[in-house]
Amino acid sequence: MASPAQPQGHYSFGMFTVDLRSGELRKHGIRVKLQQRPFQLLVALLETPGETVTREELRQRLWSDGTFVNFDQSISSSVNKLRNALNDSSTHPRFVETVGSRGYRFLADVRLVPANGDSTRKDSPDKVPDESPLSAQDQPRPEASRRWMVPLATAAIVASALAGFFLWGPSRARSAAPSGRVMLAVLPFDNLTGDAGQDYFSDGLTEEMITQMGRLDPQRLGVIARTSVMTYKHRQEAIEQIGRELGVQYVLEGSVRREADKVRIAAQLIQVKDQTPLWARQYDRELKDLLLLQDEISQEISDETQIAFANKKPTAPAVQSSLTPQAYDAYNLYLQGQFFLNKRTVKGLNEAIQYFEQATAKDPNFARAYAGLADSYALMGGYSGVPQAHFAQKARAAALRALEIDEALPEAHTALALIVENYDWDWQTAEKEYRRAIELNPNYATAHHWYAEYLTWRGRFDEALQESERARQLDPLSLIIATDNAAILYDSRQYDRAIKQFRYVLQMEPNFPRAGVIAEAYVQKGMSAEAIAFVEKQPPNDNAPWHLAYLAYVYGRSGRQAQALHTIDKMLALNRQEEFDPIALSWAYIGVGNKEQALACLEKAYSQRANGLTALKVDPLYDPLRDDSRFQALLQLVGLAP
Repeated sequence: MASPAQPQGHYSFGMFTVDLRSGELRKHGIRVKLQQRPFQLLVALLETPGETVTREELRQRLWSDGTFVNFDQSISSSVNKLRNALNDSSTHPRFVETVGSRGYRFLADVRLVPANGDSTRKDSPDKVPDESPLSAQDQPRPEASRRWMVPLATAAIVASALAGFFLWGPSRARSAAPSGRVMLAVLPFDNLTGDAGQDYFSDGLTEEMITQMGRLDPQRLGVIARTSVMTYKHRQEAIEQIGRELGVQYVLEGSVRREADKVRIAAQLIQVKDQTPLWARQYDRELKDLLLLQDEISQEISDETQIAFANKKPTAPAVQSSLTPQAYDAYNLYLQGQFFLNKRTVKGLNEAIQYFEQATAKDPNFARAYAGLADSYALMGGYSGVPQAHFAQKARAAALRALEIDEALPEAHTALALIVENYDWDWQTAEKEYRRAIELNPNYATAHHWYAEYLTWRGRFDEALQESERARQLDPLSLIIATDNAAILYDSRQYDRAIKQFRYVLQMEPNFPRAGVIAEAYVQKGMSAEAIAFVEKQPPNDNAPWHLAYLAYVYGRSGRQAQALHTIDKMLALNRQEEFDPIALSWAYIGVGNKEQALACLEKAYSQRANGLTALKVDPLYDPLRDDSRFQALLQLVGLAP
């Protein structure tokens, strides 16, 4: 294979460009380091995409002067370096495929753009064209160190561009999933700023894209939730594997970086079944111009998408047309609050509350920030062990303010449902709010998840499992959704299935707190040794009262009375220092068979409006108390009596 006279210009494939004049490979316009021979190897493959280039042809072209020592080692090294530069995989290739021992083949569609600007496609005719390849850009300037404002509108821009493809595009996209529902995963946007402290922005952009895409047409387009997609951050799994693990037909990947007063965002849509890049685009805009240009850009992308797929042009989805600098600052703070809220730790929740409060101070009409604040306060009691009433008023005020600003915000309805369920035991209002949230956004996994828990407390187990499955489909890698699915099985007395599901979670995260319910399932099955072994090896983390409660309960039910009573003494001493949720003590007393003290603790929990009382009707742990009239009275008080 003699080296042909190379054309001037560049090759484009996916998010990559190959500048033939400068000899550079670039991703999103940013130079990717690649040595000369791997670069020459790439060019050789790009000249005949889809065709096998033999190892002998590569030897004649790349090592024609015989200056290599070991050809097999040299060619393998060059291929490996090329794959690393492209983030490609030898086992699940998207770009460079090994063809037996013969040679290599380039898989993706390629476009040659000569120096005169007239493009020539070099792909197979049966492949969907990529009409918006990224052009080569000059090497960007070093990142500015000051914090930058977030281009909130960008998510809406990209979402509107893709809306045409998913909602009005070719029939093969619409029929890719069962029942005609397409499933999409928005992978974590790469933070290319060089500053890990800016991860909150790229993470926030990912979340905003999920929100925008999820609201386009939930009946035809399902979008995987943030919890699941964020597990792929900084990982290099092949698209095929991601599609299999998440159950999606398409993925959207992208990157973001900022240079002084400019923002550059790139995105690419990939079909999972053959790793075909279907759509790609890059945006370079002045931050000050972005607010004015967002409608124009949105329409431009929508037009390009429709032309590419030969369908009539739809009306672009509505895009927010203006945001003040103050609103941008508030959104920055909101993204940081979401970052810490998703950590689901006491420290993280406290950090989240601070950021959400700053966001609402910056923009008093920012509904999503109030909803995030409501979630943080509503969850704090359960994670900290502090009596729930301490947070109830603040949680309720934040949720109601969010709804006052935006009645159509599903996050606000879900937050309010959780609050009235846990603090008021107003089951009718809670169900109405959960249903309203799901009606507003059927792709909101948290609404399905928390509604499934609600149905469990009501004893409606079949419905609960159905809602839990809907949540799992939208957030398949969420540990908390998987764990609460196991809890539903436990509460419905399906102990073997519950234990199997809990073990699945613990294989992925051995110290996941909520999965500690497996100890209760072991007790109900009479598996005392397993229950003791599990609780003794669990770290107390930042929730010592509940850790001790599990120890005392398991010791007592396993016949180790002395150890159980000693643990209760520890709990009482701790409670004298700082009062915690009395339900934890009730569990300990149930373990040692002290019904009087257990009921006294539950009555105290009622006086404190403890949200753990929501499980009174169904949790097998309370079975020893069910014949007592005082327990039946408690069920009546919390609205759970038969």
